[in-house]
Amino acid sequence: MSKTLELAIDLLKRQSNTPLDAGCQDLMISRLEPLGFKIERMRFGDVDNFYARRGTNGPLLVFAGHTDVVPTGPLDKWHTPPFEPTIKDGMLYARGAADMKTSLAAFITSIEEFVADHPDHTGSIGLLITSDEEGVAVDGTVKVVEALKARSEYFDYCIVGEPTSNKVVGDMIKNGRRGSLSGKLTVKGVQGHIAYPHLVKNPIHMVAPAIKDMVDTTWDNGNEYFPPTSWQISNMNGGTGATNVVPGEVEILFNFRFCPELDGAGSTEQNLKSRVLAILDKHNLAYTLAWEYSPPYITPRGNLVEAISSAIVQAYGVTPELSTTGGTSDGRFIADICKQVIEFGPLNATIHKLNECVGVADIEPLKETYKLTLEKLLIS
Repeated sequence: MSKTLELAIDLLKRQSNTPLDAGCQDLMISRLEPLGFKIERMRFGDVDNFYARRGTNGPLLVFAGHTDVVPTGPLDKWHTPPFEPTIKDGMLYARGAADMKTSLAAFITSIEEFVADHPDHTGSIGLLITSDEEGVAVDGTVKVVEALKARSEYFDYCIVGEPTSNKVVGDMIKNGRRGSLSGKLTVKGVQGHIAYPHLVKNPIHMVAPAIKDMVDTTWDNGNEYFPPTSWQISNMNGGTGATNVVPGEVEILFNFRFCPELDGAGSTEQNLKSRVLAILDKHNLAYTLAWEYSPPYITPRGNLVEAISSAIVQAYGVTPELSTTGGTSDGRFIADICKQVIEFGPLNATIHKLNECVGVADIEPLKETYKLTLEKLLIS
């Protein structure tokens, strides 16, 4: 059993349901301190985080990830207990195996081997680890980034260990994520008896033409790195439950997954907000609208993309493609202090599902990928 697999199993035994860490960070720190890392434990609210750094010079390459996992779901639906890591038919089963404790283990062992081989390497190595990625994500990476920015500490490169691979490990790197802009729209009407339409104002009927306009709108055409912006309604609620009452208001939850503006193509948060308000006002609606925003990020081709792409080819024999698909990640926060952020990790086919797993044969090449990337960026 490899050191990476052993460490992954040790991490997977710990029931770190978000935002609990369950000792995972202590285990990682115990491996980093003997290598000369300076450790900063950074607890915010009920969330454990740590930032570790070896070296004081640039460039600084940081590995980022999370020790928390999503709930297991029904235990009786798992083939094996989710916190008793089990190897069966070449697969390692446990909650967090793919998302993302295998990556955490590979971070540590790749660094151990790299430092053993290159004790006097140039630059610095860092780790930014949180236990608040799978939850509300307000006391984790975002707070650590704010603290680092306040003292003007910036990264040159960051690798987030999210499970990015699609069909085979190594086939996809995330070099950015779309922005997310959510709206909670409440349209006001006048409630009343359905048999007296002249005495009511049906907010569902009133908002329907505005909904059609937003569905029919081309928000942008995408750009080199991102597909076109999409607008979708996720929930619509109105009515009293009675069949003879027109509701007094309707609540609509919607979301943009948007293509950020690059070289004149794409959208911005303010642009999307302004266009939505213009459509609503055109239809003379009485409404309130609350927004929630998650920023996008993008890392164009450069040193980091080229280094890890080459490392993946060496370790897995696969040429990766760049992608910005999927949901959000902590990369969106890290991009505030790092110009080159990418995400790379195991297959994402079983993440958040019952019987989450990774291929045992894929674990050592993952460690090797991270180690080779260190060598390409920190060895002159």
